[in-house]
Amino acid sequence: MTKLLGTIVSLLMLAPSVAQQPKKIHTAKDSISRYTDSIRSLPPLEISAVRVNDNSPFAKSNVTAAAIAPFNLGQDLPYLIQNTPSIVANSDAGTGIGYTGIRIRGTDATRINVTLNGIPYNDAESMGVFLVNLPDFSSSANSIQIQRGVGTSTNGSSAFGATINLATNDYRPAQYLSLQNSFGSFNTNKNTLLFGSGLINDRFNIDARFSNITSDGFIDRAKSDLKSFYISSTYWGDKSSLRLNIFSGKEKTYQAWYGVPQDSLATNRTYNPAGTEKTDAPYDNQTDNYTQTHYQLFYNKEINSNLKWNTALFLTKGRGYYEEYKASVNLTEYGVSPNPLMNSINPDLIRRRWLDNQFYGQIFSISYEKNTNKLILGGGWSKYDGQHFGELPNGVPNINRFSLINPIYYSNMGYKNDLNGYLKWEHQLTQELTSFIDLQFRKVRHTINGFDGNPTLLVDRKFNFFNPKAGLSYKSKNTTYYSSLAIAHKEPNRDDFEAGITQQPKQEFLFDWETGFIYKTPNINLGANFYFMHYKDQLVLTGKINDVGSYTRTNVPESYRAGVEIEEQWKINKFITSNGNITISNNKIAAFSEFFDDYDNGGQASIQHRNTDIAFSPNLTATHSFQIKPSDKINFSWISKYVSKQYLDNTQNENRKLNAYFTNDLTAAYQLTTNKKWKVLLQLYAINILDVKYEPNGYTYSFIYGGTTTTSNNYFPMAGRNYFASIKFELK
Repeated sequence: MTKLLGTIVSLLMLAPSVAQQPKKIHTAKDSISRYTDSIRSLPPLEISAVRVNDNSPFAKSNVTAAAIAPFNLGQDLPYLIQNTPSIVANSDAGTGIGYTGIRIRGTDATRINVTLNGIPYNDAESMGVFLVNLPDFSSSANSIQIQRGVGTSTNGSSAFGATINLATNDYRPAQYLSLQNSFGSFNTNKNTLLFGSGLINDRFNIDARFSNITSDGFIDRAKSDLKSFYISSTYWGDKSSLRLNIFSGKEKTYQAWYGVPQDSLATNRTYNPAGTEKTDAPYDNQTDNYTQTHYQLFYNKEINSNLKWNTALFLTKGRGYYEEYKASVNLTEYGVSPNPLMNSINPDLIRRRWLDNQFYGQIFSISYEKNTNKLILGGGWSKYDGQHFGELPNGVPNINRFSLINPIYYSNMGYKNDLNGYLKWEHQLTQELTSFIDLQFRKVRHTINGFDGNPTLLVDRKFNFFNPKAGLSYKSKNTTYYSSLAIAHKEPNRDDFEAGITQQPKQEFLFDWETGFIYKTPNINLGANFYFMHYKDQLVLTGKINDVGSYTRTNVPESYRAGVEIEEQWKINKFITSNGNITISNNKIAAFSEFFDDYDNGGQASIQHRNTDIAFSPNLTATHSFQIKPSDKINFSWISKYVSKQYLDNTQNENRKLNAYFTNDLTAAYQLTTNKKWKVLLQLYAINILDVKYEPNGYTYSFIYGGTTTTSNNYFPMAGRNYFASIKFELK
């Protein structure tokens, strides 16, 4: 590492800095250079096209790199932004490292649109957001915008609860070098190296990051080994720019996605059932392995002072598998002919389930701004090709005694085409009043050539969506009032289609009304946002099984989310700042049928429910922090978070719930040096300092046997009191 740092520093010193440039006579060329610098400093068009500004009538939070820096010592994005309104984060390993999840207003990540520099990131088939595939990407992000509700039109899957846009394409004209080493509980270690060349010959720059994160996890054997890199190179013209981003992540995590059974929660909170089908000891390679690489090419052009356009090409390639030990299997399900001498034996074997995919496409946007009007025309297209297959690898225990007909025991393909276009018009009606109109058309096609459990089921579904939004904002002195109406449609995901020919799901519909105000003065910011989200045909888990015996989501006719989000920021004095938010909500399904397995009579029984809470939707979330800065070198933060009880399913059954919890964290930072060219920063992050036992996630399953209904709950507990410490070196 020392040799690498020395090489990087040497290279950076070769690049001419602005301070080293010889003085020039001021000419027309200098005027162009100053004009160019002003263009470079503006947000890239691919970002401004999918984000909203202060005049837009939508609920939003803007998170800067500086705001997440005190927490960015190893945990993933959901934990870095969890203190913004209405967010609940969860972690399979119990530490915020490895597989993590996020819910906003009770909506999970499959309904949250996530983009990286305006390019879709959600998995095209499942619509999930697997940030474990890009470990430490947050360290490359310059800014993050979270829009709650439908929000403005963006690229990729529709937002049914929120959008998250991460931006890395900022202009950084100065050289920099940063090395951060973090250490924490559960043998956690994070190393992040960032560097930038600064502007070379007034035209060219390179930014890069290399990261490594390892952790044993709180849950037994829930280890994570995560590596990633990010490289961005830009050529800056006088009125244009060309940028290439290449970034990749490689993860190996021991599976911790089964949760802890309720009967083990009180006595063994770290119990992990993964790998325990192996009788003598848990299987040591019960792991998830995946590599994902992104290629993004951006071209921005300013035609004149009013008109700009942008386009970007992208390619995402992913390949990986999860390996698991299976005991007492039926060999015919794997295409294996057993030894005739062993016909009566159901042997153990090891299998790998693979995903090999690519996702590629293009986005574009054209912006016209003059006088009281701002228009953006944008959109994009994308294609997804995904191969799913199962493998019985050679050379693993127990497999050599079988006669392999084919090591690939299932294989199927999934394809998805997505085309969208939008027109946004912001018009200043008066000096105080601004209108906003956003019209989007989206066309989606799913083609699936069979499933693991149902290889003969072929799916070819097409969806056409029109998603209009409109709103007004009114600014009076220190207060801005706003209101908006938005409509969104959403297609089912891959698992929903496996329901079978007779149970194919319908598209979902959402009507979202948002209204509120923001009050700003130099010392006080106060805001309140009221929302009503009405769903038609929302897909929810009801316990119903599909044609091949798997549990599937079902369309429920009517459901809604209604609530208020309140935010405050108060600069009490020059040393202390108060930040807080609270969400109070009501989240209901009008009526649905719960299904559960009836082992006494066969098949499934059902119960009708009315006006029940939507699963994983707390009625109250609140966060508050005090930030104390006694000097320029020292600062502290005390952060408290409360989440009320949540139900594990949609029945509002008190025996199937996550208890409310209240946690407290502490951050501290001390700057050792004040040298103009370099500095050293020490950081401490103490998590859950009151050692609260809590579970932010789980699942439930009920069945009838012996005339009795039995419910099995499983939970994902978080670690008790734990710590991170960091030392960061920065060279400017």
